[in-house]
Amino acid sequence: MTVLLVHGDREYLREPGEELQTDLGVVDVPEDVEPGQTLESHLGEPFEVRALRGPDLFNHFERTGAPMMPRDVGLIVGHTGVASGDRVLDAGTGTGVLSGYLGRMGADVTTFERDPEFAEVARGNMDLADVADRVDVRVGDVTEEIADASEDDALGEFDVLTLDTEDAPEVVAHAPDLLVRGGFVAVYSPFVEHTREVVESAREAGLADVETLETIQRRMDFDDRGSRPSTAGVGHTGYLTFARRP
Repeated sequence: MTVLLVHGDREYLREPGEELQTDLGVVDVPEDVEPGQTLESHLGEPFEVRALRGPDLFNHFERTGAPMMPRDVGLIVGHTGVASGDRVLDAGTGTGVLSGYLGRMGADVTTFERDPEFAEVARGNMDLADVADRVDVRVGDVTEEIADASEDDALGEFDVLTLDTEDAPEVVAHAPDLLVRGGFVAVYSPFVEHTREVVESAREAGLADVETLETIQRRMDFDDRGSRPSTAGVGHTGYLTFARRP
């Protein structure tokens, strides 16, 4: 069980029985360490022990590119209703943030990553998230898997289809064959042109409730002068398209 050791704005991942060495001193992590404990370094500095949660995984996963932001994950969960016991087909694993979140919710995820090295990193991240038994990271192109699948070796029916890939429009065209009735599609894209292709593909496939949201979030600043949205940026990440099999 990996735990998080926190001192102020510093965070460190450690396993029970391991040692942490910093300029704040050496911390011995007990074999029976539990979240909520406070450990002291040999210099007397306190480190709070925390269990890993979703946002912690986002911060500490090994990255192979820009990971999906927690706010985008939240929109996907909220708009698809994905829940424990659901089967999810995912493509474009990348760092594996979305797969990790869904696995920790109790969903069974089959996720495809084209790059073998990225896939190996994602598997390590699933181990860290303690969901390796629920998230199957496969190397390959999901469009090729769909094309090669026969009735005897089909991918199966899924409750939710999540995509973060260039060939998402092609995959969406097969959504009626991949989803159970009432199942959802969620597609992330950073570009408007690609998003339009996804929408057109969903409509041509006969999917219902097709809608696209731009994800923008602004932080609020509070100081002695007053309160206002932060000027650090508009917080745009991309576009999420949702649709449903009737």
